[in-house]
Amino acid sequence: MARGDYLGEFELVVLLGLARLEDEAYGMAIFEEIKRVTGRDLTVPAVYVTLNRLEKKGYVNSRTGESSALRGGRARKYYRVTPEGSRALDASQEMLSRLWHGVAVGLGTAVSKS
Repeated sequence: MARGDYLGEFELVVLLGLARLEDEAYGMAIFEEIKRVTGRDLTVPAVYVTLNRLEKKGYVNSRTGESSALRGGRARKYYRVTPEGSRALDASQEMLSRLWHGVAVGLGTAVSKS
């Protein structure tokens, strides 16, 4: 990937949350999944802003579901990881693995072994 093509930390978290949910990936579900798995303090708007950014980058696409009386007639917007998004996740995982290789972590500090 070229410089600037790597995912930012929160983009990575949101994209992984989306990928974990597969066909059930709508904004609030993604928010709840990230919060449940990571325990991270985040906001719903931050997730939606990031989803929009990921969609503009071509890493996710969205579709509007059926409207529901339970949500005041509003339809959910469902998200899916695109092939480009999958490649971005793979590249991020590979980059992080390379960075972690040779790093020993102990007593709360990281010391390079190379």
